[in-house]
Amino acid sequence: MRDLTPTADVEGAFVATVRSAFAARPNERFVLVLSGGPTARRCYERLAVADDVEWPMVDVYVGDERLVPADDPDANQGLIKAALIDPVGGVGSFTPMPTDLGDPDACAAAYQEVLAGVLAGPGIDLIHLGMGTDGHTASLFPGAPTLDAGPDTLVLATQDPNGRNPHPRLTVTLPVIDSARLAVFTVAGESKQDAVAKLRAGADIPAARVQAADVRWLIDPEAAGDGPAGDGAG
Repeated sequence: MRDLTPTADVEGAFVATVRSAFAARPNERFVLVLSGGPTARRCYERLAVADDVEWPMVDVYVGDERLVPADDPDANQGLIKAALIDPVGGVGSFTPMPTDLGDPDACAAAYQEVLAGVLAGPGIDLIHLGMGTDGHTASLFPGAPTLDAGPDTLVLATQDPNGRNPHPRLTVTLPVIDSARLAVFTVAGESKQDAVAKLRAGADIPAARVQAADVRWLIDPEAAGDGPAGDGAG
C-alpha cells in the first residue's frame, strides 16, 4: 500500500530521507542515482547545505538524460552539478550518462556497462525519481516499449511516443529502479494533480510500476489537490 499522504515540505523531507539512508548504508560508500527537473533542483539545493552526509563517500549516477550536450540548459547532469555537486565541493565520483558518442544506442550501451558494474557490486542505495504530468518517471513514458525491458536491459535510448516531452533521451529501466534499496519520489505543483489522482486510483501509469523494496512518495499538498504549497510547480 502506497502512503500518498501530502508532505508540507517536500524538499526538507527529501533531505531527511537521504540523510537517514546515508546513515543506514550497508557499505562504506553510498550509491545515489539522481534525476532532473525543478523539484529535483530545489531538493538538491537543500541537500547541499545539509549536515551528516560525507560527500567524499558518495558515488553519484544519473537515472535519465536528454541527448543534448553536457552544457545544454536541458541537461540533467548540468542541473545536478550546479545544484549539488559544485556547492558541496565535489563528491566521491560523478558518472553522468554519455550523450556525445554520436549514436543514442551507443550512449545507452556505454551506461549499461557502468550500471551493470554497480548492480553487480554495491548496488543502488537510493534512487531519486519524479513524476511527470503524464505519469512518467525517469524517461519511462506511457505506452513506450521501454516499460517492458527485461532484467538484463538496464539502459535504453527512448523518445516520448506521445510527443509531450521533447528531445531523444536515455533512461534506466524498471529493473534498475526496482533493484534500489530505496526509491524516493518527489512530486510538487498543481500540474501533477491528475497524475497523483491516477496513482491513487490504481491506474497503470509508469510511476505506479515501480516496485523497489522501499518506495517513498513525497507529494506536496498542491499536487495532492489539498491546496497551495508554497513555491508550487515542480
